[in-house]
Amino acid sequence: MKLLSHLRKCGRGSKQHRCRIECLRQERNRTGPSCGWRGADSRHFLQNLLTADIDHLAPGAATYAALLSPQGKILSDLFVVAEADGFLIDCAASQKGDLVKKLTLYKLRAAVSITDLPDKTIRVSPAEIPGGWRDPRLSIMGWRGLSDRTSAMSPDYDAARIAAGLADSDADIGTNQLFPHEANLDQLGGVSFHKGCYIGQEVVSRMEHRGTARSRILPLALSAPAPVSGTEIRAGDKLVGTLLSSAGTRALGLIRLDRLAEAAAPLLTDAVTVRVQKPAWVRYEVRGAEATA
Repeated sequence: MKLLSHLRKCGRGSKQHRCRIECLRQERNRTGPSCGWRGADSRHFLQNLLTADIDHLAPGAATYAALLSPQGKILSDLFVVAEADGFLIDCAASQKGDLVKKLTLYKLRAAVSITDLPDKTIRVSPAEIPGGWRDPRLSIMGWRGLSDRTSAMSPDYDAARIAAGLADSDADIGTNQLFPHEANLDQLGGVSFHKGCYIGQEVVSRMEHRGTARSRILPLALSAPAPVSGTEIRAGDKLVGTLLSSAGTRALGLIRLDRLAEAAAPLLTDAVTVRVQKPAWVRYEVRGAEATA
């Protein structure tokens, strides 16, 4: 079994992991934490599974991370929040069930229990939330914190997310479709290239060191309201990318960087003119894009 061989190689195959998972309900677009890990060994357990460095996460701090397939594709992107006695994991509601199944499979001989807490959710705010944590991707996305009331994500949050160039788990990333580089996890602190092994690490490390990430999710400025997600973005007869989530005349797109650099005609998606933008937090080269603050 590939997972078993991975954990043995990491030195975790025979040790008992004693922790507890609490699973909480969440609304669309990450409005609730999925799992709370408790126990003395929970840090090491998550460190060997997720892309981010969990070992150095202090209580109250959060990191962006992902659980990958052995082939290196994102099964679930998530937030990990350190607490005094464990961790809180915040993922998309649509992915919670599969995430719990995967983590249950990965526990092997670990002593792990899962408890559903349906009355908890996450709220977001541009101002600091007492007992909450700052969004680890970009500070402009504000704060997140636990709440006893369920609430849908504000359209303003989606608009801010898209303008900032941040992908959504459901609308943009999906499950087992993209590599971490394509969703910019390497740019947003979601991947550590210095920690020990984790599921899918070899593929991700090879992509990083060889620079083979050809496609990236980038923000777009459109000349009219965006067509439906999945509409092709073309330069003449050349396919350059695919439209993803949108808010008015702003959108995200999965863009082939090499084809964007070579584009000799204006970019169009269903007769709407497209301008690809490069956010200030992006460290890789995007030829043919306009820089944004």
